[in-house]
Amino acid sequence: MLDVSRLRLLRAVVATGSIRAGADALGYTPSAVSQQLAALQRETGLRLLERVGRGIEPTTVGRTLAAEAEPLFQAITRIEGLVGDLRAGRVGSLSIGYFASAGAVWLPPVVAALHAQFPELRLELRMTEVKTPDAAVPDVDIFVERPGDTPAPGTDVRRLADDPYVAVVRADDPFAQRDEVPLAELRERRWIDNDLDDGACRRVLLAACAEVGFVPEFAVETHDYHTAIPFVSTGIGITVVPELGIRDLPADVTTVRIVAPTPVRNISVAVRKAASQHPAARRAVELLDHVVTGR
Repeated sequence: MLDVSRLRLLRAVVATGSIRAGADALGYTPSAVSQQLAALQRETGLRLLERVGRGIEPTTVGRTLAAEAEPLFQAITRIEGLVGDLRAGRVGSLSIGYFASAGAVWLPPVVAALHAQFPELRLELRMTEVKTPDAAVPDVDIFVERPGDTPAPGTDVRRLADDPYVAVVRADDPFAQRDEVPLAELRERRWIDNDLDDGACRRVLLAACAEVGFVPEFAVETHDYHTAIPFVSTGIGITVVPELGIRDLPADVTTVRIVAPTPVRNISVAVRKAASQHPAARRAVELLDHVVTGR
């Protein structure tokens, strides 16, 4: 394989017209350039230089080789530029995992800011609420911690927020007149389920109910908060939702704080160690912190 740095020297000598001028252009001494070009001649088996007067200039063969190598150096220049862009996070891709309520509330301003700062970055947003064994780990993953689970291997995890659950009840419900209600008092009510089977959020809630000695009686099973809440308006039952999932409540329903205990889902962000130095990944975490804390 030809030595690219020697080809670069030949290219400079051909472009400038002499070894001295080529050496000056690249910051070499003329003798160093002569030695490298002599090595290139041995490498190629071609006569690339000829003596003219008291100097040395490239031959026609040398000029031809330099001209044919030009696309190579154009490609190298593009790759060097690409490396700089990747280092700065200006191109490439970044995958962000999320669960539904975080995606709806936190991701829009984060994604907008990332697009403004890294306009050529391709963002891949993945709903990761339900984990599957063969699912690829996103570069940045916003997730609800499951009781007893350990972080995915090769990730750095930090806590983003603690999200308490509230009871969603009709405005004419006796609970609606109270500031808070003990979780145990929800034992006799019919509930409207609002989560995926065995989802992390459901596990947190059921664990809190088990702590005070009951399992909710689900009258209706739905799979998301915004489907469950309108059922509350019908009087079928109540539903219990993390605060982050409360948006645009119907006029005839309200929320009440739950205490003794308050179910809380812990929301964290995991960053793959392989992506931790990507400027866009670091910026995504900074933006999430800003959106979550308001600071």
